[in-house]
Amino acid sequence: MVSMENGDDQSPNLSKINKYSVACAVVASMISIIFGYDTGVMSGAMIFIKEDLLINDTQVSVLAGILNVCALFGSLAAGRTSDYIGRRYTICLASVIFLLGSVLMGYGPNYALLMTGRCTAGIGVGFALMVAPVYSAEISSPKTRGFLSSLPELCISIGVLTGYISNFIFGKMTLKIGWRLMLGIAAIPSLILAVGILKMPESPRWLILQGRLKDARDVLLQVSNTPEEADQRFCEIKIAAGIVDDGSCDVVKVSDNCKGHGVWKELLVHPTYAVRRILLAAVGIHFFQHATGIEAVILYSPRIFRMAGVHKKSKLLLATIGVGVTKVIFIITSTFLLDRTGRRKLLLVSLSGMFVALVLLGTGLTIVQHASHEMLWALALCIGSTYLFVAFFAIGLCPVTWVYASEIFPLKLRAQGAGIGVAVNRMINALVSISFIPLYKAITIGGSFFFFAGMSVLALVFFYFFCPETKGVNLEDMELLFRDGRKAWKEHSNKSKLELHTISKA
Repeated sequence: MVSMENGDDQSPNLSKINKYSVACAVVASMISIIFGYDTGVMSGAMIFIKEDLLINDTQVSVLAGILNVCALFGSLAAGRTSDYIGRRYTICLASVIFLLGSVLMGYGPNYALLMTGRCTAGIGVGFALMVAPVYSAEISSPKTRGFLSSLPELCISIGVLTGYISNFIFGKMTLKIGWRLMLGIAAIPSLILAVGILKMPESPRWLILQGRLKDARDVLLQVSNTPEEADQRFCEIKIAAGIVDDGSCDVVKVSDNCKGHGVWKELLVHPTYAVRRILLAAVGIHFFQHATGIEAVILYSPRIFRMAGVHKKSKLLLATIGVGVTKVIFIITSTFLLDRTGRRKLLLVSLSGMFVALVLLGTGLTIVQHASHEMLWALALCIGSTYLFVAFFAIGLCPVTWVYASEIFPLKLRAQGAGIGVAVNRMINALVSISFIPLYKAITIGGSFFFFAGMSVLALVFFYFFCPETKGVNLEDMELLFRDGRKAWKEHSNKSKLELHTISKA
């Protein structure tokens, strides 16, 4: 098969970003803003919830982490759901679930109902985290896939920042009203998105898996820069889906195997060598994204700053806004680097910087904890190293995790494979969220960040050996890359270009 979608093709038409595909990815990624808001706003809301509902540290930890426990189940359900009803309607469903969860949390007369709302929102999180990157990856070309697939993570960061700002604004209101408005206001964008998402086209790859060839080609014409590019992508996706037709049919019958039946067996029971490596890479990158401690910083930053020496509530929330601003700035930078420098380089640079920042943060907190008087330089070290950690996380590990895991699975395994990755992501996120307070009480606050520094070293080793560069590789060639390596993919790509040149000459 002739492939025009490779990393070496310098055609200006193929290199140009398609505005319609960007618009689709942006709308799909809006669901991630709501999730980011729920995460960010809870970090400050917990201060007021604890005071209002008179709950203890254990209940606070469970409230913080239960979102991700429920998201684990949501992500596993989302893979099969998106294979049945499509990526677009799955995003719509996630929005409705978010809406219900936000209303319940905003009402929140007691801890039990607040937990119910948090659990409901968690199911929506699982759906959103699985489907938004997959949808973005499936409508984009290899030249822009890194940029478009990183938009959901950028939107999460924007949502986290918005949540921090909401804490600062609503924190000035009365105790019983302030935190309920913080949590309940997310219902408004959820409702808007549930309606607006229906204006989007469906993923062309999902349409082909359903045998709806004409609909898929119509979408590809919209998200490609030329009809020739659309035709090439159309043919490659059909071959990957195992569909052979003469081009005269608008709809073809597709076997159940192509529609996602038997996926669990191919992923977990009898995987090929390439699929086994792909699954290992996806699970590993999701595991290390949170095992390196980002959730401890994002969710508990007010508590960290308080231990470092900041005690006034308004100053705590203001310092926390700095975390959100740092994350947004550096993830925006990352979106423009993913398709230029590649995923692998960003991962290695990111983990190296995170290790240094975590060691500095652990050192600063240890000094503050054992100091007999306030030390401004140690306070500055703690705040500065926290921002440095978030910056290095946002430049690499943060967006690359979602881009990488959404692009490496074969077509019919993609949705449910991505769902497994998200389930692992949420499980580790929940574990860190729930266990961070007991952890730092057991080994000190500084010791907990030395522990995360050790995890970042393990992550660096894992990424070096198990995560090949995917920049410029089309989705249909990922199995070849993981089976035979990047050199073999390059040879295949060059051979395809030669075939294309020969055909055009003829």
